[in-house]
Amino acid sequence: MKCPFCANTESRVIDSRISKDGNAIRRRRECIACGKRFTTYEFVEEDLPMVVKKDDRREAFDRTKILSGIKKACEKRPISIDVIENMVERIEQACREFPAKEIPSSVIGEKIMEELHNLDGVAYVRFASVYRQFRDVNEFLDELKDLLSVKEKKDK
Repeated sequence: MKCPFCANTESRVIDSRISKDGNAIRRRRECIACGKRFTTYEFVEEDLPMVVKKDDRREAFDRTKILSGIKKACEKRPISIDVIENMVERIEQACREFPAKEIPSSVIGEKIMEELHNLDGVAYVRFASVYRQFRDVNEFLDELKDLLSVKEKKDK
């Protein structure tokens, strides 16, 4: 493990623990050369499908992109980071379970929309406005009407 302070490649492990979520091992290390301490995390490398974008480009699945988009949609809403992280975990798990080696970005986008729809109407509309790329106000209003009609059905 390379020291972030002096770039020496030799360090010793001082302490190892399982992370809070149980998905990683947290290690405290001390550099042999400079004596400074730093933390590393060890994760299981998982086989996630390649994401096929709308323009047919392929790229590796990136959890941080999903997290970033959802955080933006939920900005200034009463939604905790734990709820958001759990949502991202469910979306990532759905992608892991996808039967093919490639997954269209539209499948991921729809899963995010579904999760946000169940969580918070404002966050859902924020995400939808970017994801669906509404061309005019009428398309936006149609989406709002759909949201309201589903909400009314739930309330009955």
